[in-house]
Amino acid sequence: MRSIHTDQIISEIREMCIDANLVLSEDMKQAISDGARDEQSPVGQRIFGQLEENMKIAASEKIPICQDTGMAVVFVKLGQEVHIEGMNLEDAINEGIRRGYVDGYLRKSVVGDPILRENTKDNTPGIIHYDIVPGDRLEITVAPKGFGSENMSRIFMLKPADGIEGVKHAILTTVKEAGPNACPPMVVGVGIGGDFEKCAILAKKALTRPVGEHSGISYVKELEKEMLEKINGLGIGPGGLGGTTTALAVHINTYPTHIAGLPVAVNICCHVNRHVTRIL
Repeated sequence: MRSIHTDQIISEIREMCIDANLVLSEDMKQAISDGARDEQSPVGQRIFGQLEENMKIAASEKIPICQDTGMAVVFVKLGQEVHIEGMNLEDAINEGIRRGYVDGYLRKSVVGDPILRENTKDNTPGIIHYDIVPGDRLEITVAPKGFGSENMSRIFMLKPADGIEGVKHAILTTVKEAGPNACPPMVVGVGIGGDFEKCAILAKKALTRPVGEHSGISYVKELEKEMLEKINGLGIGPGGLGGTTTALAVHINTYPTHIAGLPVAVNICCHVNRHVTRIL
């Protein structure tokens, strides 16, 4: 049994919230660089140039890449041989978020009640997902999610008879309807299977996969490639101003489901696809 104190967890999450909002991961930097190289539209090329300049300014000036610093989504993989010392784990995670957003001067975008709409003033609580896994390590991924793209996401409760063509239609329909509102070039996360809430979590997790890393399931890998090609054929383009690069990647996760259902979730993220992972 290995012990981890919540003071360390708070400190790490504080830093991760700040880092994620100031500097994009290397895979996303490379994806934007590749998109700038491959984009065929002159306007689209200029948009990519602005995105690259924005990233450099954010990193050098230590200011957020985007003014919407998101709602903090945290994925926790807790080894079953880990003992958490100190305060309650969930309270510690939220304390780390609070310190990160307050100390980092990041925009506080969370309201305490969805109808009354009073701001919590520290961007808590976060959205926290837990997995209990073998081992003695604690893996934490912080993925701040802006709501320009989150609002463009969809869940479809398809019939089994809709099959893979129904899945393709759901993905393309979501991207078409999102258009410029999701701040393309986007990363498209897709969850297929499970039930209503499971497919949504699968889609959100898919956004944290490194760009360029495909599913290990052969048909899913081919579906990711096909959907990326078709999405980029829609002509929405960078900034929604037309072009050949509407999406930088399509990531699909699957899970077993019921004989009567085919749930599909499409979770879109803008070009500021933020995620930081640390292992304690």
